[in-house]
Amino acid sequence: MSLYNIFPTISTSFIVISAILVAIGWRLAIVRKLEQHKKVMLWAAIAATAFFIVYVSRTIFVGNTEWGGPDSLKPYYFVFLIFHITLATVAAVFGISTLTLGYKEKYAKHRKWGRITSLIWFVTAITGVAVYVLLYVMYPGGHTKPVLDAIFG
Repeated sequence: MSLYNIFPTISTSFIVISAILVAIGWRLAIVRKLEQHKKVMLWAAIAATAFFIVYVSRTIFVGNTEWGGPDSLKPYYFVFLIFHITLATVAAVFGISTLTLGYKEKYAKHRKWGRITSLIWFVTAITGVAVYVLLYVMYPGGHTKPVLDAIFG
């Protein structure tokens, strides 16, 4: 694995860990183990933050990976990528809001928002893994470029 591929692997791993921790935390809330729920969800937020730090650092210092697959799939990939980026942004805003509601002890709103946030986060994690697989497993070989060049070609 090259230096250019290790950072995406690390960041994608943090997203998967975060999603697993969110699932565990959700289950702990259902069975009313609320102190454990708080701890697990805090670790989920830390894993998501670690993803963000690695991703942004890579984007700033290395750039993003260009689509390396067939040109016939490129438009579909870009639509999927834009969907994932939009969903990830929404999930981040919802996640911060849901965490804030929990720590402010506004539990009714926290429960309501938490269900929605968790589902959005799971879809974000799944689509993030799909982007990783497309760029680094199925169609490797795209060149590293600044983010605007990678998106708009």
